[in-house]
Amino acid sequence: MKGLKKQRRIQVILLAILALAISTMLIGYAMRDGINFFRSPTQVLEEPPAPGEVFRIGGLVEEGSILRGQSETVSFRVTDTNATVPVTFTGILPDLFEEGQGMVGTGEMQDGVFVASEILAKHDETYMPQEVIDSLKAQGVYKDPQTN
Repeated sequence: MKGLKKQRRIQVILLAILALAISTMLIGYAMRDGINFFRSPTQVLEEPPAPGEVFRIGGLVEEGSILRGQSETVSFRVTDTNATVPVTFTGILPDLFEEGQGMVGTGEMQDGVFVASEILAKHDETYMPQEVIDSLKAQGVYKDPQTN
């Protein structure tokens, strides 16, 4: 009888470990498309992403670079003051999107142009996405708007 209880206990433990491993794999599989890594323009040019890889790019919208097309397509350049990457976006830009301001875009590189599926912009005069602030600080060009 004791041998049967011990065998049953081992079976339950192994079944629990197997269920935990399967659920971890399923969670990882479900999240693989939801994880977007942030890159600055310098990082994009130094280490180009794999074809079809979705990632986030952030920096400042370069002055004088916004070109509006016939439709909802907008082209502009994003910079971290060290490197510049051309961006195209089809859709409606956020109301506060403008030149010289911080932005973060989600999308992929196609023929040297970042094709954005989503654009995020500042939400007030002092806001800039944290990823952009960190990138600009690493470049040594960040200026705190509170001290101006």
